[in-house]
Amino acid sequence: MRAPRGSGRPMPDGAAALGQLRQNGRPLPGAHPMHASLASLYGEHLDTLQERTRVALERGGFDHLVVPSGEIHYQVFDDRDYPYAVNPQFKAWLPLTRNPGSWLIATPGAKPRLLYLQPHDYWHVVPEAPAGFWVDHFEIEVIRTPEEAQQFLPRDPGRCAILGEPRSRLGPYVPNNPQLVVDYLDYHRATKTRYEIGMMREATRNGVRAHAAAERAFRAGASEFEIHLAYCQAAGQDANDLPYNNIVALNGHGAVLHYTERDRTPPERSLSFLIDAGAGHAGYACDITRTYASDTGSEFQGLVDAVDAAEQRLCGKVRAGTDYREIHLAAHLEMATILRDAGILDMAPESALETGVSAKFFPHGIGHYIGLQVHDVGGFLASDQGGTIDKPDGHPYLRLTRTLEPGAVVTIEPGIYFADLLMAELRASEHAGAVDWGKVDAFRPYGGIRIEDDVLCTVDEPANLTREGFTELG
Repeated sequence: MRAPRGSGRPMPDGAAALGQLRQNGRPLPGAHPMHASLASLYGEHLDTLQERTRVALERGGFDHLVVPSGEIHYQVFDDRDYPYAVNPQFKAWLPLTRNPGSWLIATPGAKPRLLYLQPHDYWHVVPEAPAGFWVDHFEIEVIRTPEEAQQFLPRDPGRCAILGEPRSRLGPYVPNNPQLVVDYLDYHRATKTRYEIGMMREATRNGVRAHAAAERAFRAGASEFEIHLAYCQAAGQDANDLPYNNIVALNGHGAVLHYTERDRTPPERSLSFLIDAGAGHAGYACDITRTYASDTGSEFQGLVDAVDAAEQRLCGKVRAGTDYREIHLAAHLEMATILRDAGILDMAPESALETGVSAKFFPHGIGHYIGLQVHDVGGFLASDQGGTIDKPDGHPYLRLTRTLEPGAVVTIEPGIYFADLLMAELRASEHAGAVDWGKVDAFRPYGGIRIEDDVLCTVDEPANLTREGFTELG
């Protein structure tokens, strides 16, 4: 029997969940938005950003934080634009993701100011007038051309920490991205506010609904492209709205970690389906991966179930004070144990980790921070003053090396893959004799397995946002 999408430990009821998410008398990030109004959560969020900004500017020796929303880029030798991507430093303050040419100005002790570009234009849709729960928190100046912003920016650009890409320059206002300021903000962005957790829960609702639609399409015999379309329709988001490029892989394509080709015709027989796909809400992302077998009684489904169970154990390790690198190493032991128990690998899990054999089957990191960006920032910072925490030797692809704190949201995504290149390297190594190559060859047509959830670190039990989302979907 295949593992149900929302399988896992029973979630606590509302009162217990709220109680376990307490810290210093206040609800820790993670309390469901129903416990407070969106406007109230947003006010708390801005208070947090204002305080972080005050300290960051003080450390950098600046008076103002200036953040452009970003510009539209055009392809070389063409007039076709790339999909617009909002500056993450901008959408940290505002739930605006389609407003190029706008600016945010934050000055300690003053109400933040938004320069909102609403051009006169008949070629494109013009952004509507500012509206919503966030408007009263800002002084808003509506500008009609990008150049008009300059008259409202602080008088002395030299006193501004300007965070953005080089293309966002406006006269003397050139993004300088001062390292002391960026490091401080990036480091603390790992700790999500209650508002941010609310936005991520909404993104998760979009994502789990779309994953359910994708599974139905797979079981109906759809092609990778058709499954992708079903996913986008259910999420209510097109490919450019999604937080990253969907991985929709049938059969052996599941062994390609970042497979994005999407065949237009279905294979003669669909054996397996790996989907790594997210969704967004108000600038925040979810990141979910599931793997399915067409034959729920197959040996491959047994591997899927084993990885799913191991993934849930690893999610349980997302605790305050835990070194994330230890979760990564524990994942290698878990995957090596599955390989041994399945008769694929005749080697102690500890030896498989030590010799690098486990990395041939599990070549990527266990996960990363997630929030405003899918691979959210600050994963290697030693402190809010900078510095780097190294990755474990022999594990170059891990994206997070910090000790977890309450409010952090991370992905947990172990996997087992039968990739031709890595299997060839293993077969040519001194450890080839520890592998049952007949079993490897039998699993090659299935590609690989990955299970991924987004997990909130609290002061107590972690909150698995993904499993909660599937449970809510029913």
